[in-house]
Amino acid sequence: MDDFWVLARRMLHYRRLLAASIAMAILSAAGLGAGIVGIGPVLDNVLGEGRGLPELASELNATDLIDGRIPQTWIDGLPAGEFVAVVWILIGLGLLTLLGATANFLHAYFSMTVVQRTIADLRRALFSRVIHLPLRTIAERGSSDAISRIVNDPQQLGAGLTALLGKAVAQVTKGAAALVAALAINWRLTLVALIVAPVMYTVIRKLGKRIRRASREALRSQADLYGAASEAVQGLRVVKVHTNERYEAGRFGKINKRVLQEMLKVRYARALASPVVEVLSIFVLGGLCLVAIKAIQDGQLDKTSFILAIASLGVAGASLKPLTGLVNDIQQSSAAAGRINEMLAQEPEQQGGDSHAKLGRHAQSIRFAGVSMTYPGADGPAIDGVSLEISHGQTIAFVGPNGCGKTTLLSLLPRLYDPDEGAVYIDGVDVATVNLRSVRQQIGVVTQDTVLFRQSIRQNIAYGAGHADEAAVVEAAKRAHAHEFIEKLPEGYDTILGDRGSNLSGGQQQRLAIARAILRDPAILILDEATSMIDAESESNIAAAIAGFSAGRTCLIVAHRLSTVVAADQIVVMNAGKIEDKGTHTALLERCNLYQMLAKHQLAGSS
Repeated sequence: MDDFWVLARRMLHYRRLLAASIAMAILSAAGLGAGIVGIGPVLDNVLGEGRGLPELASELNATDLIDGRIPQTWIDGLPAGEFVAVVWILIGLGLLTLLGATANFLHAYFSMTVVQRTIADLRRALFSRVIHLPLRTIAERGSSDAISRIVNDPQQLGAGLTALLGKAVAQVTKGAAALVAALAINWRLTLVALIVAPVMYTVIRKLGKRIRRASREALRSQADLYGAASEAVQGLRVVKVHTNERYEAGRFGKINKRVLQEMLKVRYARALASPVVEVLSIFVLGGLCLVAIKAIQDGQLDKTSFILAIASLGVAGASLKPLTGLVNDIQQSSAAAGRINEMLAQEPEQQGGDSHAKLGRHAQSIRFAGVSMTYPGADGPAIDGVSLEISHGQTIAFVGPNGCGKTTLLSLLPRLYDPDEGAVYIDGVDVATVNLRSVRQQIGVVTQDTVLFRQSIRQNIAYGAGHADEAAVVEAAKRAHAHEFIEKLPEGYDTILGDRGSNLSGGQQQRLAIARAILRDPAILILDEATSMIDAESESNIAAAIAGFSAGRTCLIVAHRLSTVVAADQIVVMNAGKIEDKGTHTALLERCNLYQMLAKHQLAGSS
């Protein structure tokens, strides 16, 4: 429960709304308590022991609380008669009811406002933390788990916060008011009823622990369920062409069954709580009746006090009974709270040794000095002791079998990953010792897996380029050979893209990504098979555009086509995380067996 209360304290950011909510709950409860006490004179009249308003006022004036402060002339001026007294008391009770209803509304309004704002703040904090986490952390847990913690867990926590502030506060204040009224009417009878309270507390606490454990496991399974659904829907084209609908339905069904099993464990504990409380309440009520009948027979208790005391305890019980379910809601939410706190406690991406030290624009060299890196859960290193120096302005092509470490090596440059050993230097400066933003701002990246957002084409091209003007966006699109197809779209540059650019072809998507890199004006350009989905007719134009754009910049290319390899200043051949050889196309063909094989089978067909 500690995690829940840590996050519940975030509601204190809205102290005024919180105080207003609690004040309205107390006001509503006070009206209820006063109403219960006010029914006493009405019962006296019904039972033939009534008194008029002057008599009631005189009795009130004689109490220690008032101590004769009401002028006698006011009391004498009150209308006499038992029926009139009942009418005025009922009018007062009606006003109290209206006041209580208004207070109830305001309490619910203020409490829901506090809860929803707190949850919105948490979602924002979670999203900010996730996007600032190292890629290594996301790779360990999976993106589906992160999304589940941003979307599902705050919603689950919100149910607990609503139960606490919106319902529990209201029920506790009403129950306390009714209990105070019962104590004022007959404290002996009330104390007898309270004997069962510790037993109820113990039962609710034990059931709550079981609910919290089962809820934690259910949330973990729900994250897997979200991942399975997300993968299948996003890759629906692949699922269909491979006629694998039955497999995906089965995979989803297995995870869904696991979620169901955990939720059924929650069901058992929640279903048992209410009947147990009801049974205890019935036994207590029966015992009270026996005690009361004996007291009435002995003349120690009058009928009006008995009826009012029982009624007050009934109202208190009715108000406090829902607390069983509300405590269970809070216990269930504590599992989500634990996952949220765990995510918020994750260390964000390290900004560098000196966050104020900025890297100047690259103008000399890039050097990988003995870098090694192993992915979480992998059997061996993806990069194993690689050392390489690249001069400014060179175009370097990286080739090798799939999984040889080309992409991983280039990911170390913008510090998407940090090496386990060794260091990466730009112009002699270790990139891990300077401001991370200053490193990434001068690197442009275009990958085979193009990432486009559900925004306009203009916004996608200008993504990360600050406040680029219209002319700069259009010029970048022209240089990437994207302007022509953009102009043919109904909304032109204002066309809103579908999920991941689904309303564009693969080649069009990549040209937008290239335009984005061009607009960024980077000193270092990384192309990770960036032209793999562009048709042969466009490829030469794109290659020419990249060649013109890369002049005066360091260009690092994971090669896909032989034409790209041949045009490079130097080719780096990688295998099993290490550099096998490096040199020009002609030199490597003469001496490197792996390159000869790659040129023949992997690259030649794309020339």
